[in-house]
Amino acid sequence: MPNPAPAPGPLSSPATAGVVSSPASSDAARDKQPRAILLMCLVAFVFAVQDGLSRHLGAAYSPMFVVMLRYWFMAAFVIILALRKPGGLRAAARSKRPVLQILRGVLLITETLLIVTAFVRLGLINTHAVFACSPLIVVALSGRLLGEKIGWRRWVAVGVGFIGILIVLKPTSGVFAADSLIPFLAAAMFGIYSLLTRMVSLEDPSGVSFFWTGIAGAVTSTAIGIAWIEPIHLYDVPLLLALCALGALSHFLLIKAYEMAEASSLQPFAYTQLVWVSFIGVLLLGETLAPNVAVGATIVVGAGLFTWWRTLQKSRQG
Repeated sequence: MPNPAPAPGPLSSPATAGVVSSPASSDAARDKQPRAILLMCLVAFVFAVQDGLSRHLGAAYSPMFVVMLRYWFMAAFVIILALRKPGGLRAAARSKRPVLQILRGVLLITETLLIVTAFVRLGLINTHAVFACSPLIVVALSGRLLGEKIGWRRWVAVGVGFIGILIVLKPTSGVFAADSLIPFLAAAMFGIYSLLTRMVSLEDPSGVSFFWTGIAGAVTSTAIGIAWIEPIHLYDVPLLLALCALGALSHFLLIKAYEMAEASSLQPFAYTQLVWVSFIGVLLLGETLAPNVAVGATIVVGAGLFTWWRTLQKSRQG
């Protein structure tokens, strides 16, 4: 599952319009591009392992409890990062859009809870096959929320992508359940979160957004999850620690990847998470990759890659 990012993430475009790079800086960026791509692929793998652990632990404990522990660790991580930088906590918390920052955190923690619940009820593979439509939701909402002009080609891609979702869900098969809508709702929330990230990035630096994501998420998850606290079995402690550590590692690697290359150039490689998820689901969790899920997910990812390509083309023309 995509996690809180310090800057506009794989599903959103960086605010780089109007920035003119010198030839030397352009050459340096090109030299770092291969390493950034490798880092993004590694991030996708770490996310997949993290999601596999979330599915396993979410079946043994309340998903809200598991998510709350993750965000406690996340809050500690962003606080440590803030203390290591000039200005400390005061600089990290200094936002020009605090209401939107808090709303981002609340949306993300809600989305995380939904996605972990979907992992338990639907499985890792089926959940990610639906959640892959999140970039398409970003495109569909960006016109209304950000005033961006969406051409007919991207609207067609959005429509094709949602046909892929219907293929995954098979609503006419007689086995369609309300649980199938959980990952779609999570994808919609993450899409809105991504758009809000674009909005706050116009006035707040990435470190501030990252700080507010962790803190707002920890406060919200504690308010909801404190009632779900339960004893942890000793043999699950290493798995919980690994889940929290992987969460911190994935954020750190994501920061480094975005320091080396623009988010828009790394977006296609974020889809490798779906490949890793499929391997983990089939080989370690006993899930099956149904033909309709494979076909539908391929259509969704293809539509997402096309919208990314068109967005990149439009930005170059502008």
